[in-house]
Amino acid sequence: MKPVDKLLSLEKVRKLFEKGSRVMVGGFGGSGAPTELIEVLSASGAKELTVISNDLGTPGVGLGALLRNGQLKSLIGTYYTWNPEVAESANAGIIQVRLVPQGTFAEAIRAAGMGIPAFYTATSYGTELGRNKEVRQFKGRDYVLEECIEADIALIKAHRADLMGNLSYYKTANNFNPLMAMAARITIAQVDEIVTEGCLPAGEIHTPHIFVDGLVRGGKSR
Repeated sequence: MKPVDKLLSLEKVRKLFEKGSRVMVGGFGGSGAPTELIEVLSASGAKELTVISNDLGTPGVGLGALLRNGQLKSLIGTYYTWNPEVAESANAGIIQVRLVPQGTFAEAIRAAGMGIPAFYTATSYGTELGRNKEVRQFKGRDYVLEECIEADIALIKAHRADLMGNLSYYKTANNFNPLMAMAARITIAQVDEIVTEGCLPAGEIHTPHIFVDGLVRGGKSR
């Protein structure tokens, strides 16, 4: 049987992005961010993108370049304080921004990967973020209904992979990356090191190969 090999060129990755794509991007600030894949996304020129990420980095850097390039239609995330251009663009009506509490954000992505369309959470009840959402009471406490968050493409960062696409993450890079790997139609992982099948100990595999469609070698984990 021919061994599985999911290695992709950056050019093949670039062709995946289309006008209006919903793209998840892993990382928390610079930790665990797939910087080379973000550069490919920026260079693709794809417009009207919805980017689903914890934050949008800093002005003009990484995901922040997408905003300056005019490639964004909307953002779904939790923390944009590092990039004041997000608030400026939202207030000017250039982009739409959906703020999601960080725990809800993580759970909504996990739910998408598990095939769960929606779930109830007490977070945001009684606040602006919970306005106009369905409310139910459980054991005397009010909860709001949150829908899952899914994407067309997920760009994630891992430390090691085998050619089948099994992934292990380095320290804090094990943040949104494993969740996003499950929640997109296509998942591309940027990895530091690629080994042959069977070289990753089972206990070190954080994302099974079934969720990974392509691998790109590059960058250093941090």
